[in-house]
Amino acid sequence: MQIILHLGAHCTDEDRLLRGMLRNAGDFRKEAVAIPGPGRYRRLLSETIHQLGDRAPAPEAREVLLDTMLDEDPDEVRRLVLSHENLLSVPKLILAGGGLYRKFEARLETMQRLFPGDEIRVFLGLRDFATFLPAAWQCSPLESFDAFLNGANPMHLRWSDFVARIASHVPVTCWCNEDTPLIWGQILREMAGVPLDRKIIGSFAMLSEIITPEGMRRFRSFLNDNPTVNEAQKRRVMTAFLDKYGLDDAIEQELDLPGWDAAYVDMLTEIYDEDVWQIGRMQNVTLITP
Repeated sequence: MQIILHLGAHCTDEDRLLRGMLRNAGDFRKEAVAIPGPGRYRRLLSETIHQLGDRAPAPEAREVLLDTMLDEDPDEVRRLVLSHENLLSVPKLILAGGGLYRKFEARLETMQRLFPGDEIRVFLGLRDFATFLPAAWQCSPLESFDAFLNGANPMHLRWSDFVARIASHVPVTCWCNEDTPLIWGQILREMAGVPLDRKIIGSFAMLSEIITPEGMRRFRSFLNDNPTVNEAQKRRVMTAFLDKYGLDDAIEQELDLPGWDAAYVDMLTEIYDEDVWQIGRMQNVTLITP
């Protein structure tokens, strides 16, 4: 069985991806792809991994977990999709120890012991640290931004370091959160392991959130009038419609942190762009791009 672990990251899709997968769960089930609801596994996995630590699981642990997660016979499932950002960390501990998600390798290794013989793959959305760090802090109970940073220097943080750590254990598929409206349908299909030209529900859901209703109507009209356009052509058209009909308030985010002037934010973004370029060339990593 393939086990797809969508791990967020925090403050990327806010469970939109899981909801998109659940909307298609009935159709995906016909292809032996299981999308259980989060209530069936999130707390269960967190508690099991915490309690197990570095000990060996009981021989029947995998069977018990799958019986709880699934309605169908596990032997009839070829791909199990789970979405659980807090397997990485709770928000207040994202930078515990001054580094990004320091405890994840231990949790991943425990998952591998719980599901021996299964192929685990990680899916991860990335986000510019210029907006990720303030958003993640706001999701935490910590009162000060300095307490959240825990000594980390934003200029020294790199997603590539974290992705490389994961990729040394399991294959990783990642993308930039900033690109998700253009690649939403592909992310859903890649997670389900279905063909990229497969029709699914909600493949333009993210686009509809950042474009005017008129723009969305015109875009759907274009698709109806041009049913043979390929994915690359669709993305070029989506970009053009975003330029003309995009909702500025939905796309732009204001930042107000001491010392974070425009030059500082621009530098963080430049570092992020270069880092993503490096990620696209890493071994055992697939980077989804527009």
